[in-house]
Parts: sequence; structure tokens; C-alpha cells
Amino acid sequence: MITRGEWGPGGDGATGGGGGGEPDPRANQVAFSGVLEDSAEDLYEHAPCGYLSTLLDGQIVKINQTLLGWLGRSRAEVVGQRRFADLLTVGGQLYHETHFAPLLRMQGEIGGIALELVTATGDRLPVLVTSKIKTDFDGQPMLIRTTVFDARDRRAYERELLRARQDADTERQRVQHLATTLQRTLLPPVLPRVPGLQVAAHYHHASLDEVGGDFYDLFPLPENRWGMFLGDVCGKGASAASLTSLTRYTLRAAATYDPDPVSVLGTLNTVLNQESRGDGPRLCTVIFATLTPHPDGYDVVLASGGHPPALLLAADGSVSFQPTDGGQLLGALPDAAFVTTAVRLGPGDCLLLYTDGLTEARVGAGPERYEEEGLYGLAAAVAPTTAPELIGAVQQVLARFGDGVQDDVAVLALGVAPTG
Repeated sequence: MITRGEWGPGGDGATGGGGGGEPDPRANQVAFSGVLEDSAEDLYEHAPCGYLSTLLDGQIVKINQTLLGWLGRSRAEVVGQRRFADLLTVGGQLYHETHFAPLLRMQGEIGGIALELVTATGDRLPVLVTSKIKTDFDGQPMLIRTTVFDARDRRAYERELLRARQDADTERQRVQHLATTLQRTLLPPVLPRVPGLQVAAHYHHASLDEVGGDFYDLFPLPENRWGMFLGDVCGKGASAASLTSLTRYTLRAAATYDPDPVSVLGTLNTVLNQESRGDGPRLCTVIFATLTPHPDGYDVVLASGGHPPALLLAADGSVSFQPTDGGQLLGALPDAAFVTTAVRLGPGDCLLLYTDGLTEARVGAGPERYEEEGLYGLAAAVAPTTAPELIGAVQQVLARFGDGVQDDVAVLALGVAPTG
């Protein structure tokens, strides 16, 4: 509030002229009128940071003049014509699809994310982005509000990245590094320790130039249980990375809400059907399991959606595929069917999950494939065994195949340590 005598004719708080020392009421009236004209809309339009509002699919419906000025675009070029992701660099679009958007959907708010906008002249503008989902009175999401801060003075590391790229021997090395780095973000860096279980995993890259679609994870659930999954999405490259990220986050979130394996796969199937785009459905195969401890080991309930069956290596040396035939591919049908089976792991038992890149690998120069018979033979030769030893045996097979492994391979094994 502006009080009497606060502003003088000189704008510095001095009182009016003359010898009386009384403030000039006309100066106060002018200043107060200026404040009234400084409307909320004007503050929004010319704020020191950018603001925009989008629909849930990312389409821009409102943007302030500050952000338009940074972009060098008119309101007509942006509102109703572009999604927020369209304003980003190619790398930023990929990060938005694989990380930013899924986290925002799960958490409702995400902040301080470093991205780059592309201006009308093609220049890159480093920014820090904060987004929040606005809900209605019933808690249903309505739109997304995003704040954009100019981060040009905070992005010295971009210059380091540029120098690193310039020092790269070839463009191929840069692409390989990007693909490898992105692939690592789609897999757990370290598998957690599970009481009473030995756990091991391995990921084999068929090509260093492309991001594969195989994935796995192991994570705790309420009531002393654990969730586990392994799967393979359709496609390669950026589209596979985006789908893999969506699938992993959905499986984790669904399992936390309802850990029943069929329910978890059903939720993922619904999400994939809803996320299907004009270029075709988003498909994947998954085997999901819940692990519940019992006095001598773990009870495992497996549900499969079009995925190769798990392989059990028992303590007595026997080997058997766990039947999940009939489980349907996820994302293809609105009401896909899934098949479950139960396994009790006791001391010395080991369970192997794998993707079809292993069984479809060529075993020589000809067309012969490894197939499930080859994997069964390997398991029979090493059983009984431990999870780390089993994964080591699979790695040796993959190394022997060399270029015959034409698709990425993910393997995950868990077992109960033998007694005595």
C-alpha cells in the first residue's frame, strides 16, 4: 500500500516543493494510478520467467509474452499449433518422452529439470523447467502448468559437453555413447539385496548404435513381498526407449497399488492401448512375478503376457519350463488374457527369466537358432547351480555366438542358496 508522503514529485520519497514541507497529493495519485494499471494479466505476460499452460497431451493453450520473446515466435504460431515437447531440441524431446512426462504423470509435479528450447532462428536456449498438473475439485487432472527459467548463465557444463563432442573421433562414437548412456538409464544400476535370495542379471547389447527394448527390474512391495519383471518392447531406438520407460514406470506403479500379477499386466495393457499413436500400437511382452518368503525360501507367482516361459533349475538337477502358454502380447488387444503359474523355490532351486534374443540367436554361420532346446540343454548341464553361476554360463554362450546374437538379450536369475 502507498501511504501519504511515501512518494514525492521526484519519485524518491521527498515531499513537495515550497517551504511548507507538505507532500503533493497529485504525485500520490499518479503513482497509485500506475499500480492499478499494473494488472495481474500484465504481470503474467511480462514476468521475468516464461509461463505456459498445456492440455494433458501437451498441446499449448496459453503462453506469456516473455517466453514468446525468448522463442522469437508469435502467439498464433504456438497456441493450438504446438505441443510443449515441440519447443525442445531432439534430445530434449526424447528426455521428455522417456523421463519427464512419465514422472510428471506419476508424481503430479516435477521441477528444476534442465532442458533446451529451440528458437525460431534455430538457436538453443538452455532453461530450467518446472511443471505441475492442475486438478479439478474431484482430483481429476485438467491441464499442465509449466514455468520456464532462463538458464544460460547456469549451463557452463553444456560447453564442456560441446568440447567432448568435438573431441570425439567419429560421429559413430558419439552415437554409441548416447545409446549406451540412455540404455543404462532404462535398467536398474544395481539389483537390491533380497533376504534369503541370490540374484544376478546380465544385459547383452546386440548393437552399440541403437537403444534396445529389453528391460528388467526387482523391487520391494508392501508386506515383505517383492516384485520382479522382465520384458521386451517392440522396436529399436528412441521409440523403444520411450516405450521401455513407460512400461517400467507403469509396472512399478501398478504393483504398488495391486501386486496381483494379472492385475499388474492388465493395467499395463490398458496404458499401452491408451498410448497407441497413429503410427501403430505400442507392443511388448512381459513376465511379471511376485515373491513371497516362506520358511525355506520363496513362493513365486508368475504371470506372462506373450513372453517366453521361465526356466526352473531344481536342487535335484531336474530342469523344467514353467507353463505360461496362452498369455497374450500386451498392447495389441483391449482385453488381453494372461496366464499364471506358481513356483516354490527351496534351497538349491534357481529360476531363470530371459528375452527371446537369447533363444533366437544363431549358433553358427547358417540359419540354425539356439531355440529353447539349446537353453534347456545348457540348464541341464549346469543344474543344480546358483544364480550368479547360471548367469555366467549364459554369458559364455553369448560370447561364443558372437555376431549370431542379432537382438539384445536380458537375463535375470534368482535362487535360494543350498543348505549345508
